[in-house]
Amino acid sequence: MAEQVAATCDQLMKAVMVIMDAETSQIYRLEALKFCEEFKETSTLCVPCGLQLADTSRPAVVRHFGLQILEHVIKFRWNNMQQQEKVQLKECAMQLLTNGTLSILEEESHVKDALSRIVVEMIKREWPQHWPDMLKEMETLSSQGEAQTELVMLILLRLAEDVITFQTLPSQRRRDIQQTLTQNMDSIFTFMLAILRVNVEAYRKLKEEPGCELQAKAHCRVAIATLNTLAGYIDWVTLVHITSRNCQLLEMLCLLLSEPELQLEASECLLIALSRKGKLEERKPFMLLFNDVAIQYILSAAQSADGLAICQNSSNSQAMEAVDVVERRYVFLKRLCQVLCALGFQLCSLVSSCPEVEVPANLSKYTEALLAFTTHSSQFLKSCTVSTWASLFRHETLSKVPVVVEVAIRYLKVSTTNLVKTGFPSREDSPSCVYSRMDFDSDEDFNSFFSTYRSQNGEVLRTLSRIVPVEAFQTASEWLRFQIASPVDPVDAASKSAEGLCSLMSPSVLQWDAVTVFIECVMHQIFKSLDEEKLPIDQSMELLQAVLNYETRNPLILSCVLSNISALFPFATHRPQFLPQVLYKLFKAVTFHTDLENKAPRSRAVKNVRRHACSAIIKICRDYPQFILPCFDMFYSHVKELFSNEAMLTYLEKCSQMEALVLISNQFKDFEKQKAFLDELMASIITQWTSEEMTSLLADPVKFLSFVGADKVVAEQREEGDAAGPNRGQLSFCLYAMLAVVKRARWPADLEEARAGGFVVGYTPAGAPIYRNPCAAQFLAFLPNLLALIRTQNSLFMPENVARLSETFSRAYDVIDGDKLIILGLPQPPLDIYDAPAYKSALDRMQGFFNSLFENCFHILGNAGPALLQDFYTVERLAEGIIGSAFASLDHVPDHRLRSMIRLFLKQLVLYCPPEYHDSLLRPLLGPLFTYMLQRLNIKWQVINQRTSVNEEEEEEQVVYEDNAVTQEMLEEQLVRLLTREVLDLLNVSCISRKVPEPAAAKEEIDEEDVVMDSVQVSSSPQPMEELTELGKCLMKHENVYMSLLTLSFTSLSWKDTTNCHRTASMVCWNLLRQVVAGNLLPEAVTWFYTSVLRALQVHGQHEACNTPLCNLAMLIYENLRPRYAELRTVMTQIPNISIEALDHYDQRLVDPNAQKAGEKKRRDQFKKLIAGTVGKALCQQFRKEVHIRNLPSLFKNPKPDKDLVETENLGLASLFSPENTAL
Repeated sequence: MAEQVAATCDQLMKAVMVIMDAETSQIYRLEALKFCEEFKETSTLCVPCGLQLADTSRPAVVRHFGLQILEHVIKFRWNNMQQQEKVQLKECAMQLLTNGTLSILEEESHVKDALSRIVVEMIKREWPQHWPDMLKEMETLSSQGEAQTELVMLILLRLAEDVITFQTLPSQRRRDIQQTLTQNMDSIFTFMLAILRVNVEAYRKLKEEPGCELQAKAHCRVAIATLNTLAGYIDWVTLVHITSRNCQLLEMLCLLLSEPELQLEASECLLIALSRKGKLEERKPFMLLFNDVAIQYILSAAQSADGLAICQNSSNSQAMEAVDVVERRYVFLKRLCQVLCALGFQLCSLVSSCPEVEVPANLSKYTEALLAFTTHSSQFLKSCTVSTWASLFRHETLSKVPVVVEVAIRYLKVSTTNLVKTGFPSREDSPSCVYSRMDFDSDEDFNSFFSTYRSQNGEVLRTLSRIVPVEAFQTASEWLRFQIASPVDPVDAASKSAEGLCSLMSPSVLQWDAVTVFIECVMHQIFKSLDEEKLPIDQSMELLQAVLNYETRNPLILSCVLSNISALFPFATHRPQFLPQVLYKLFKAVTFHTDLENKAPRSRAVKNVRRHACSAIIKICRDYPQFILPCFDMFYSHVKELFSNEAMLTYLEKCSQMEALVLISNQFKDFEKQKAFLDELMASIITQWTSEEMTSLLADPVKFLSFVGADKVVAEQREEGDAAGPNRGQLSFCLYAMLAVVKRARWPADLEEARAGGFVVGYTPAGAPIYRNPCAAQFLAFLPNLLALIRTQNSLFMPENVARLSETFSRAYDVIDGDKLIILGLPQPPLDIYDAPAYKSALDRMQGFFNSLFENCFHILGNAGPALLQDFYTVERLAEGIIGSAFASLDHVPDHRLRSMIRLFLKQLVLYCPPEYHDSLLRPLLGPLFTYMLQRLNIKWQVINQRTSVNEEEEEEQVVYEDNAVTQEMLEEQLVRLLTREVLDLLNVSCISRKVPEPAAAKEEIDEEDVVMDSVQVSSSPQPMEELTELGKCLMKHENVYMSLLTLSFTSLSWKDTTNCHRTASMVCWNLLRQVVAGNLLPEAVTWFYTSVLRALQVHGQHEACNTPLCNLAMLIYENLRPRYAELRTVMTQIPNISIEALDHYDQRLVDPNAQKAGEKKRRDQFKKLIAGTVGKALCQQFRKEVHIRNLPSLFKNPKPDKDLVETENLGLASLFSPENTAL
């Protein structure tokens, strides 16, 4: 036996060394790995070999494998072992703990971890019932030396993680161990604190004595292990253990902040403790940390660590070591900052909520400490404090305390620095850069982080503008005036911008960008929150005048100037004389160009400025149309002058000016006057759009392709080489202009004004006014060719028309690159070339044209309903026109185009269509559409499923796979997923009256004091019983339509999209099905509906977010239909591992009207157990070997009384209510 063990150990040792040798070939490594795994699974020599391999004379990797073998035996063979074998293995494990390791400083951490896992696995199976003295044995073991004490701490930590954090045990075992831990927690905490105190004292004493460095390090290692274990318990134990003995634990942790080797672990314990939630009464002791001593410890530790963190001047040979030191100190700084923030949240929770908790007397010291982190060079540390400041400044009581008001003013000043975007990891132009290189992998990561940080900072500034509005305005005004007076500094060493122009990283642009954010946050809030008489009108007008007088040829700075004008404009509504100057400045920016560029191509920065100016004009006209109305004639004249020069504006810029004019014209409040204006504005466009030539080419795909130049080869990549460019611009201009008019032209909101202006043409039977839109005539003239263009666009995807595309434009119908990134969820590339001309290839321009043309057509149709009301819905043969255009050639229309049609047009049509047109317009559209989409999507999802299974089978063969092909596959699949969601969202909007709160998805909540719960229950709300919409009722009257709706809903449940499954199962399926259950459904149909739900459980059941609504849906169908359809029982009997006896019992209660009904929760639990066999496993669980831990005899049984007290004893209840009792 001994020889066999020795020989096997030698083989295993060689195999392990082969596996771990970097030079080993893949074939040998796999063979060695197979040998080791087969040994663990089949050998009877596991225990003796594991013990031999774990001997301290072996290499660490071999010892680790030996311990792994022992762990494997305990995990998978424990239930089949004899009691004597278990006892022997337990004694061997304890022996290993006693003398089976090297000294604490020599032993490898992975060996210690493996050894602790062995003991924890035994504890999980035997404690406390069969191993009652475990804690005493651990305590005894810790007295044998530092190595054993560290192992005990690792065991306690691993036990807490498995039982509480990861919950890797059956519910009863977890409950037994958790209850026993809780009962012994006082002694466990006392034990751990004693170990910590002894070792910290020994460490402090020995580290100063020469020659005792190793012993000091040993004590330090034990202290670190103890702190890590405490961190694993502080997170969930009752708060009393943390705050007992006048917060002794917290006091000790604060003291340890001054120990460089222990401060990081101590700060993590503090952070976990202060982040605890629970009863406010139990959290009151945390306020002790606001005393001078505790705050001083935190401050001094922060100052010390900060000094070490930036000390990086080292020789090259020591560079790596220096980086390690810096990193540890910096991580400690982060933890300290988070501790302060957590302390702030406790303060905000307790003050006002608990009457006996007062504002700390030394709150100023706390705010000073927090402000020190807010002014730190690290952008990450700054960002950590923002949410705490927001809580302080929003707090009803604390925000009025003089200390907080004073620090609010200081925070305003600090923000003038913090809002400046500096600290890119790739640069060296700021002290923040060195920290950013530790926190961010790339400039893109930093950019994303800073956007979020700046947004959060903006919220704080808005809050401060309510607390200290005068100081906020003053700070903003001073900063903006300073920036206006400062000379432009375009210097950016990393930029290749044109001479004299700024890049995105130029110091002046960064400053202007920051001041603009500040101004926008502050001015908007001040104008909104202050009474009119308190508004600083004169000062703001002086500031606006200074901004209007500022001239710059730098597009990036000009863009910031425009934002400042928009931010200050609300104040100008009190000084109308400023309006012409504002409009002049904005109009000038609309035609902005740099001296260095010709007409085209313009740089991105210039294009953005012009677009920005157009948006600013539209925003002003939208928000203050009454204020702009007196300047309408001047505005209109200027627009006409701009339009007279064809080269002055792009068609998109022209349309934005038209949009602004339409918004102002709504203030005419005179139908005839506004109609005359719109007729004049749109006359040339309508004439051009309805011309015979345009009608001819819009209806003919061949002519259309030729007109837009898609059938021509373009060799020149510049726009000048594209002769059809003006034709495309002409088409786009017509569509954008009509969209602007339809989107913006409206009747007055006030009924009396609308009636007086001639906008009301009658009243509905219910008494609601019927309005008319002044743009109706233009739209109705525009509509026939619009439908013709939509029909032509759909036909462009037919093979014969795709073949007409030239080689240059063969991919003109593909998804544009920007949309691809959005669909795939990839980050957009940074636009760091703002000063470069925005060149686009001919293909890019053509793709953009087709994309915008397609979407604008449906934008116009989608806006027509709410804009024109009955003028649109009563168009003769409208349903036929839409079917003949939007629904033409759908088989060839790609998914991304179809998705746009549903989102932009059909959903709007459904939302705004009056009930009287449901049957004549919507039913003929939606019925065929849902039938078609069911067939289309079913085929698409079948292809995806087949592709998935083929890929799994051929995975090993397809070693090399082109990235482009993979990306295209992912794109197609994601588009199918998005189209599916759009279709089902349309179904939901059409049929379900309102959206209900969706059930929480797999949200696990454990009450920290509830230690007797069996398992974590996911909150499961019953299926919502919502009414159908009027449209839904209309659709459900027609069998062919409602069967399409039901089939689509139930089929979609098993498509591989959990989001769709969750929504449809929760909100749609039963609400549709219950409308028809009273009718005579065929047994085959009922069976199909039910099996569809069970099939969905097979696909999605492993996701709790889907499992709960699917189980609820299955139960509703079964309980409502089982009494009439015995076929459902046949389906149930086919479920794997179902208990027929339990099914009979459940059925009896359903079928027998006299049977006692169980409560809903109990029925749901019973039904869930019945169908458990249908629930599929996640891929990661399918091939995992199950670990079975047997339950032990229950520790806590509620003894039943031997006799019924009510029956055997006179309790006096009867006499209390007897007629003779007159005491009442």
